[in-house]
Parts: sequence; structure tokens; C-alpha cells
Amino acid sequence: MTRHARNCTAGAVYTYNEKKRDAAESGYGTNAQRLGKDSVKSFDCCSLTLQPCRNPVVTKDGYLFDKEAILQYIVTKKNEYSRRLKEYERLRRVEQNELAQEATDRQLERMEQFVNAGKPTTTPSHKLSATVAKTTQPDARPSTSAAAAAAAAATSSRSNSSISNMANGHEKKLPSFWLPSECPNAGAARAQKPDPTIYCPVSQQPLRVKDLIDVKFTLLKDGDNKRSLIAKEARYMCPITHDVLSNAVACAVLRPTGDVVTMECVEKLIRKDMIHPLTDRKLKDKDIIPLQRGGTGYSTTNDNLEGKEKRPMLQV
Repeated sequence: MTRHARNCTAGAVYTYNEKKRDAAESGYGTNAQRLGKDSVKSFDCCSLTLQPCRNPVVTKDGYLFDKEAILQYIVTKKNEYSRRLKEYERLRRVEQNELAQEATDRQLERMEQFVNAGKPTTTPSHKLSATVAKTTQPDARPSTSAAAAAAAAATSSRSNSSISNMANGHEKKLPSFWLPSECPNAGAARAQKPDPTIYCPVSQQPLRVKDLIDVKFTLLKDGDNKRSLIAKEARYMCPITHDVLSNAVACAVLRPTGDVVTMECVEKLIRKDMIHPLTDRKLKDKDIIPLQRGGTGYSTTNDNLEGKEKRPMLQV
């Protein structure tokens, strides 16, 4: 038997490449793709707008934001909290009114039971004699009017017992199954007090305006004045070592002044005496904030560089 060529299509094995190709063309299965450098923001870009920061600020966790964008985010969250708080107060008033109505109904029911319990249960003698006289009379044939009334009562009882949901005035009370609040199994909305805490959109940690720290980038002195700052790939440098800052260089923010320095400078110079090299000010561990960088596309810099899209699965 002769050997098959390298591109033979008569093989009985469904290869991995064929499986991935068919999955991509069919639209089924999980679609995974590795993220490159162009898919990751730069270290000096805002985490919300993904654009270079004009007035950068950093959180305690090291996430960089444009001051205008993060303040607008905080104001939006506060307005949303005010709206939810008004809705919560409205639902609380509705619940209190329902509870008060239920208490009133129970009180009236108890009063009626008490009043009915004190009434005599014996029948008076004249009513008893009239009842006995009626029962002793011979059966008389009902009149035409009585028969018509009985037929009408039977007809109304049959109409009231109709199983149709469009009868007896229910045609205007049908539930709207496309609205969650109008479903048959939907109960009354319970009042839940909203959380007034504002969380960071990236780290999901509590965020306050007074915790935002102003950041100061040191411009790189390259002598190129023809290109704009945004058009340059290398824009900033460390104010102490004059190393160029990029996504490949780990950086840190010094809280007292907001200067951005390299982590190499922090480990080799600052942590020895814990003194700010530019101001000679004593530093603490919390004054050194590692800056969260966007990434370079290499696995040594980022923890997760794979994007996945969940699509329908074919089940055999």
C-alpha cells in the first residue's frame, strides 16, 4: 500500500485544525482568541475612556483614570442611588399602607365575630309556626315567572362557572407574560434599601473622591517638537533615573507628590531609606502605589491574554 501525501483528505481522523476551522465557520462552540498589544490599553490611558489622560488621577489600588471621567462616573452613580432611594421610600410607604389596611381588616373581622357571638340563635315562636305551616301545605306548581327566574339563575351560574379567561370581565385583567411584574407568579415588589457605596469600575472596591491621588508624569526630553505628545510612543520618563516609561516597565506612584517612577528605582533606591529622592520626605509603605499597567501582549507581563466568546453548543 502506497503512502498518502501530506495533504491527503482520505484520513479517518478528525484533526484538531479541521475541528477549529469547522467550529469557526459554523458559529457553534466557544470562540477563543489571544489578545495582542493593540487590544490592551497603554499604561498612561484612562481605564474608562481608554484615551491618554489629560488630568490623571490614581486610586489606592493603582488604577489610572482621567479626573473628568471618574468624577462624571461618581456623579452618575450618586444620581442613580438617589433614584433608587426614592423608589425604595415609595415601596416602603406602599408596604406600610398595606400592613395598616390588613390590621384594620383583622380588627373589623374580630369585632364582627364578637357581635355575632352575642346574638340569640333560637328562632321566635311566630316565625317557627309560619315555617311549619308552609311545610305542611301541598306542593303547588310553580308559576311561569318563578320558572323563568330559576332558568335565568341557572344560566347565570353556568356563565359564572365558565373556564374561559375572556369571560366575566377578565378580558381586561389578563397578565402580560412579556412583563416580569405582570406575570401570574409575580408577587409584590419588596422594598430593598439601595447601597450608597460607590465602587471602582475596575477593581470593584469602595471608591471615594478624597481617595483619588493626582498623578504627575515627567515628559521625556527627546528634542522632537514636530510631533504631538499623543503621536509619540515614548512620552514619559522616570524623574529619578530618566528611564523611558512604557507598558513593559513596571511603575509606581509616590503618593506625596504623585510622581511616577519605575519599580526598579523603588526597589534599589527608595526602599533602602524610605525617603523621597526629590523632596527628602519620609515615606511609608502605603505611599508607594504600584501602577496597574495595560499590558504588552506577552504572557510574562499579563495574567490573562485570552478572550473567549460563548456561543451555542451542538449536542449529539
